[in-house]
Amino acid sequence: MENFTAVILAAGEGTRMKSNTPKVLHKVCGLPVLTYIIEATRRAGAEKIVVVVGKDAEKIKQFYEKDDIEFVVQKERKGTGHALMQAESAARGSTHLVVLYGDMPLVTAESIQGMAELHREQKAAATVMTAKVSDPTGYGRIIREGNKVLDIREHKDATPEERTINEINAGFYCFDTSLVFSALLKVENNNRQGEYYLTDVIKILNREKKRVVAFELEDPEELHGINDRRQLAQVQNLMQKKIIEDWMEKGVTFINPDTCMVDYRVEIGRDTIIYPGVMLEGSTKIGQGCNIIGPCRIKDTVIGDFSEIIMSQIDECVLDERVKVGPYSNLRPGCKIASRVKVGDFVELKNTQVGEGTKIPHLSYVGDGVLGKDINIGAGVIFVNYDGYKKHQTVVEDNAFVGCNSNLVAPVTVKAGSYIAAGSTITKAVPEDSLAIARARQENKVGWAAKRRNKIEGGTKGDGK
Repeated sequence: MENFTAVILAAGEGTRMKSNTPKVLHKVCGLPVLTYIIEATRRAGAEKIVVVVGKDAEKIKQFYEKDDIEFVVQKERKGTGHALMQAESAARGSTHLVVLYGDMPLVTAESIQGMAELHREQKAAATVMTAKVSDPTGYGRIIREGNKVLDIREHKDATPEERTINEINAGFYCFDTSLVFSALLKVENNNRQGEYYLTDVIKILNREKKRVVAFELEDPEELHGINDRRQLAQVQNLMQKKIIEDWMEKGVTFINPDTCMVDYRVEIGRDTIIYPGVMLEGSTKIGQGCNIIGPCRIKDTVIGDFSEIIMSQIDECVLDERVKVGPYSNLRPGCKIASRVKVGDFVELKNTQVGEGTKIPHLSYVGDGVLGKDINIGAGVIFVNYDGYKKHQTVVEDNAFVGCNSNLVAPVTVKAGSYIAAGSTITKAVPEDSLAIARARQENKVGWAAKRRNKIEGGTKGDGK
């Protein structure tokens, strides 16, 4: 549809959420609720997006300050009709408006576009999005003849016969811009709440013999809104199920999908297997042919093809192909891991580059390190990177060998091909192809233990112990 402006109503106070966060900024599968509506309208073809905000206006504006969105403020909450009236200036110049609610993230771009296209084809003054549900209790009922909507009857005002109608008002509309604002001037607030209702526009347009039609949704699940934490969880579950099913259709195996969490912007390659208990968050990208064995939490991370992650946490890292991590590893932000690297059990990495084929098998901490190729880091090795004030870097070059229980005190460099003897504390640079030993010389005192025992045992005789 040409010249289509989307107006998203997001001025509700969200009191039932009992939260300091605006309702529309609560997250579902990693994204704020409002973001889903914004992106759906863009994909549907909106040329302009206007968001009506209220109490939490500044928080919402700040969150979307880099987006091409116009905000208008509803200073007094006087109903949905009043909210739309605040967008009149912002919508000036458009021929059609699509009106949506900011707390209904499941509606798709295809549904919005379908409603807009029907509106254009029918040359309607208004098009109402509807759905048929098994339990319409509490919803406004659609009264219509054929495709023509005669009225939207609120549940409390419906007759017993009208309450048997299972087609409900979704709350989304497409309007002729000039007609809707003209009709809004005629809406009255003579109701118990003293509010101006958008649904009254449908009555006014019918009274003026304008054409009002229905666009029926195929999937009523798209109409789930969020008013409290319980409904937030319900929408999360519905969105999560859809995301995982989409990935399964693209060739990803989920052994037990009900136990997994995959955010909206995650990408997964074909033939990857996701085991129970895996959480993939943010903008994580998993390559093809990987095994992600839970419980795992992987956030904002790139993992190359044919890698295996076992029961570990990875945050803001980049892993190349055929990398093995875990079990029980913790890769903190800033790590870049080359191909064929092994990061074993109980290993922690932080802001570290690891070259191809290097192994850090177990029980080590590597912080602020630059490791070359084909290095072996023994068990219990610690990169001592913090002096109490600043972090410092340790460099270990290609083919070096760092023995067990060694400390590399940064800043320090271990040159290529060198060996660090087990138990050493390295504080100075190690030359190429050298052996570095930095530990006290062992001294054996033969018979010392026997003498100690005899002394202690002899001294305790006869003392009653």
